[in-house]
Amino acid sequence: MNIAVIPARSGSKRIPKKNIKDFMGKPMISYAIKAAKEAGIFDTVMVSADSEEIAEIARQYGAEVPFLRSEKNASDTATTFDVMEEVLLEYQKREKVFDTVCCIYPCVPFLTGAILRKAYAFIGQYDSVIPVCKYPVPIEWAMEVHGNVLKAYDRKAQKKRSQELVPKFYDAGMFYFSKYGILMENKSFINDNAFAFILQENEVQDIDTLENWKHAEIKYMVMQYEARS
Repeated sequence: MNIAVIPARSGSKRIPKKNIKDFMGKPMISYAIKAAKEAGIFDTVMVSADSEEIAEIARQYGAEVPFLRSEKNASDTATTFDVMEEVLLEYQKREKVFDTVCCIYPCVPFLTGAILRKAYAFIGQYDSVIPVCKYPVPIEWAMEVHGNVLKAYDRKAQKKRSQELVPKFYDAGMFYFSKYGILMENKSFINDNAFAFILQENEVQDIDTLENWKHAEIKYMVMQYEARS
């Protein structure tokens, strides 16, 4: 059995009520729920909410919320694993144990069921699947600003051509897959046998600030226009 857990708390400070804020006509969290359900690979699609307001919206869009998150794990210091562990142990008390676990973050309007299905296909051969995106330029070319003075972080690396440098990737921050036992043992989705599921830059968007939110709306409108053309 497989479970998708969408962790959604109400304490966002930079974008108040970010997880249920209206995004292009629907609550933001609805896109994550829709992608999980359309993937067709989960026996349970669950939202770990810390408020009845979020829970009610999650239920309206088809997710189950059989219990609310504990106060401890609704804090700023709680990690993703803390939340996942709480959910999985609670289900275990209810005699439901899962083979594969997927954590889907709530602010992922570009995530689709098709992407989740493609990523899930690598579970078995690998212990976990981590979506990543390639940095647009080599991170070795990074610079620092001291006062108003610009300085190369690594002057020797800056003199190298991009072809000479190994591409680097960053966590796309959208979802993670893991085998249940591996996750509980390592207390992390990242392990020694994690598959790098590479996404393109146009499929990824951090939404941590209002500026990010506006960029996401523009990107979403462009993608919808291209899909209709």
